[in-house]
Amino acid sequence: MEPESLNQTATTDNKRGTSRRIKVLLSVGMLLFAGICGFKYFWLEHPVGTGPAGPMVSREPFELVWSDRDVLLIGLGDSVTAGLGAQPASKSYFNRLVKATDDDPDGIAGICLSKVLPNLRHENFARSGSTSIENLAYLVPQVQVQPSQTFGIIVMTTGGNDIIHSYGRQPPKEGAMYGALYADAEQWIENYRHRLAKTIDEIESRFPGGCEIFLGNIYDPTDGVGNAVLSGLPRWPDALRIHAEYNSIIAEACSRSNVHLVDLHSTFLGHGIYSRQFWNEHYHSDDPTYWYWDNFEDPNNRGYDAIRRLFLIEIAKVIPTVLKDQASDSTAF
Repeated sequence: MEPESLNQTATTDNKRGTSRRIKVLLSVGMLLFAGICGFKYFWLEHPVGTGPAGPMVSREPFELVWSDRDVLLIGLGDSVTAGLGAQPASKSYFNRLVKATDDDPDGIAGICLSKVLPNLRHENFARSGSTSIENLAYLVPQVQVQPSQTFGIIVMTTGGNDIIHSYGRQPPKEGAMYGALYADAEQWIENYRHRLAKTIDEIESRFPGGCEIFLGNIYDPTDGVGNAVLSGLPRWPDALRIHAEYNSIIAEACSRSNVHLVDLHSTFLGHGIYSRQFWNEHYHSDDPTYWYWDNFEDPNNRGYDAIRRLFLIEIAKVIPTVLKDQASDSTAF
């Protein structure tokens, strides 16, 4: 073969090799770009969405007045009931129980307790950051003993801060057990059982005219995954086990006739930091959005909308019948 032909062949081979390398690099680059976009979409971005959130609330129970009795609505516990993250404060679940907001969608517009309880009074003693220890020691004592003609409705969320504080920044302890081994937390869990029972006893003692307690359980911003590393928290292998024990104790406390479970945990699954991951068993294709505020542990406005609905549903199941029965008993004498 002539030297010129050899040079042409070598040049052609070099061009083909260069072309193949460029194609490989482009393919790798495209895969890398797609991987980065996918990671950002499924792991890092948390769209809040718009519109109503949570279950539908039947309007029927709220069409007639339940009672003209003096009723006191009390809020106790942590930042969920205090309303941290609600913007403005009128969007908190407690405030929306008392009075519906003007911009509520048609499905729930006007549905609130002040509509069906014309003599409703309300006080919210919940405090952001409070643990179940502080709830019993400092918040419940602020509730005054009421006259016998007053009926109490108590809404409470307590225990979540026991679990998540101090975010792994300090060694775990009772009331701030993030990062604890289950074996180390067993006694703290048992203490929570007794403390919650004592809290309920103390509340009941302040309402000689009767009360009903609506107790929210503890949601899981990791959607059942148990890993919050991408939210800046260290790994905690025993997190879900300890969390489940707390919710089991809350369910146990709701076996009392006048204590009622409000299941935040089940409703919020699929609306945490993995809300976009369609392979997660709790994925909601109809609303794959994030219901938490910027701090990861409190609800945003849509989350508070969902909580408001859950409490309204449970309250409407119980309070009209209880007040009617009490009124019937009083007229029987």
